Amino acid sequence: MAPKNSVLQVLTSPRAWLLVALGFASGLPLLLVGGTLSAWMTNEGVNLKTIGVFTLVAFPYSLKFIWAPLLDRYALPFLGRRRGWMLVTQVALMGAIASMGFVNPRETPWAMASLALLVSFLSSSQDVVSDAWRTDTLSEAERGFGVATFVMGYRFGMIAAGALALSLSQFIGWSRTYWIMSSLMLVGVVATLLAPEPQGQRPPRTLFDATVVPYVDYFRRDGALLALLFLVLFKLGDAIAGGMTTPFFLKLGFSNLEVGAITKGVGMVATIGGALVGGALLAKLGLRRSLFIFGALQALTNLTFLALALVGKSHAVLALAICSDNVCGGMATTAFGAFTMSLCNKNFSATQFALLSALANFGSRVLGASSGFLAEWMGWSGFFGLTVVLAIPGLVVLAFLPEGAATPVQAPPLEEPPPSAPPGPISATSR
Repeated sequence: MAPKNSVLQVLTSPRAWLLVALGFASGLPLLLVGGTLSAWMTNEGVNLKTIGVFTLVAFPYSLKFIWAPLLDRYALPFLGRRRGWMLVTQVALMGAIASMGFVNPRETPWAMASLALLVSFLSSSQDVVSDAWRTDTLSEAERGFGVATFVMGYRFGMIAAGALALSLSQFIGWSRTYWIMSSLMLVGVVATLLAPEPQGQRPPRTLFDATVVPYVDYFRRDGALLALLFLVLFKLGDAIAGGMTTPFFLKLGFSNLEVGAITKGVGMVATIGGALVGGALLAKLGLRRSLFIFGALQALTNLTFLALALVGKSHAVLALAICSDNVCGGMATTAFGAFTMSLCNKNFSATQFALLSALANFGSRVLGASSGFLAEWMGWSGFFGLTVVLAIPGLVVLAFLPEGAATPVQAPPLEEPPPSAPPGPISATSR
């Protein structure tokens, strides 16, 4: 995908639509084991305690870096190291999601929990290899729009698994709905078959190289710890605010329908638009300047929530808050994704991307658990004011981060097999 200068040019690029399709396949399973499954269980009369326990099935998304080295090390005997695993996880997801349609969560909750856990594991594994595929395939100039188009597809997948699935369940029931959701994974299968396999990467030849060398490779770079600190801090304020926005809107007196229509409908469109605009601006401004500008805008939009807290229930201010927050959040996500890609050595990008993304979300998840206590203690105005302040440390770290810090400059010292030696399973399938 050659560098593009406008959103229109991106949307007319066939390769961009491959990224949209792969993003769709990554975003689809998430809600099927999350909010949509909770709605199904609620309709079936499952008690709230059981529904709450079911949130644990999403745990594999936080642990995917543990088995990511295996996906870097081993290749399947078809389609190459990245596309082979992508195809297997997508086909397996079709079967696992369809199987959920044969189970009643009220009558056999353990069976449903087991299938949901399997879907989470397969989905997070798909994320590992699709992130690696993007990292390996996109050049530095292509990363902005590559992330933007993938995010657009991811959001489409969430819409299908959320709003579309909920609507279908009213007419055809939950079992048939999950069977239809299963069939939508064909979008990812077709994209995987059409996508090119990344060229020129040399995979790890041993499990030691796959599990240890990626970490040694990263942490021996100049500025590695500072870059990691930036990853942890960049979206901290926005993540903490995000955990309380829906309760905040409801406490102000907005109805479920109003919150759903504006936050899920308008907000989703705004996020997609922001991601595409962010990709266009990133190509013009450069990565470092984009991180500064988008990060600052992302923080400042939380002031619109503070304004809403001060004026009370106002549909106009709510729409302004949702639109500005999602547009700027989409822009920041694009730049942040491109920065994470820039830190990955393509020889084991699956492992490094999974590790860096997990660490980047760790602080947000840990501190995000305290967001309700902070909101009760400080009040809504103080809480959203604090989220703006929490964005400042990330921008300060970025100011002290040297240009090109922690980016890979050379491949790690993996030994090539002698010319006379028969190729191993990785060499034979990597291209």
